[in-house]
Amino acid sequence: MSDEQVAAPTNPRRISQRGIATRERILEAANRLMFVRGVNATTLDDVREASQTSKSQLYRHFADKQELVRALVTYRGALVLQRERAGLERLRSFSGLVRWRNALVQANSLNNGKHGCGLGSMALELSDHDEQARSTLSETFAAWEKLISDGLHRMRDSGALRQDANPEKLATGLMAALQGGYLLANAAHDVAPMEVALDMALDHIKSFLVEPPGESTR
Repeated sequence: MSDEQVAAPTNPRRISQRGIATRERILEAANRLMFVRGVNATTLDDVREASQTSKSQLYRHFADKQELVRALVTYRGALVLQRERAGLERLRSFSGLVRWRNALVQANSLNNGKHGCGLGSMALELSDHDEQARSTLSETFAAWEKLISDGLHRMRDSGALRQDANPEKLATGLMAALQGGYLLANAAHDVAPMEVALDMALDHIKSFLVEPPGESTR
């Protein structure tokens, strides 16, 4: 029987500080590996080796691969939202959106566009096969999108955006452009498609500005 099929019961007792550190190390290793290789191509043996944990340590925290992956969905989602809050929680200007766009493109360019969005890639692999993971991913994307729409609401309330602008629809369009841009950049191993997708979405938002800035979004 392979490691993927072995399932030991999760220890229900309170986890010690050492246990918490071990669990964190396992999740960190799984996050690194599955971001590059994908969920399906990463085995529990790969995770154990990368995290320098024994089989008994891994199964003490995660009964099987599905449980590890579900925990990773939550873990990675928290990391993404923490990053996005830093760029979007105080968003109240178009220039702020441009800075947010530039930071995402620059980060993705470090991998030459490879691997895509950490959440988007998991959604592609898991959404049709794991309802719990799909639901968690959907909630995380909704929270991410709300950070954008909240910023657009602040822009509209301050008079920067016209009153006929719909922050929710604009946020959905921008998120769709971002995720599509990640996907195309991954296929091309080039961030150029991501830049084009984001710039077109930003141009649409720019058309709702009361006083469009002179600066280019590109």
